[in-house]
Amino acid sequence: MEIQELIFHYLHENTTTIEVQFRLSIDSDDEIRTDMVDLNEASDFGYELIVEDFDIQDDDEEDEFYWLDSPSVDEDNLILFLNEYYIINPEKLPKPELI
Repeated sequence: MEIQELIFHYLHENTTTIEVQFRLSIDSDDEIRTDMVDLNEASDFGYELIVEDFDIQDDDEEDEFYWLDSPSVDEDNLILFLNEYYIINPEKLPKPELI
């Protein structure tokens, strides 16, 4: 049982949590699982999920590329972390929800 598909993730910077929606290999196409995971948990497992911000030096391009100022999530590490996290903590695995 491992994550087959990462459907959605959103980094809540002010609370240092990440909201994830995913589907396990045992889930049907009509099911998803949703969870909120503390970034400190990922660090405790040895995973760094936050990708460094890009520094834009040219002020003229700053407005056009405003989204680059926000931290982003390394999706590959996120999937690896979640797989390990739920194997070690099966009681924290969210129940599937129908979509």
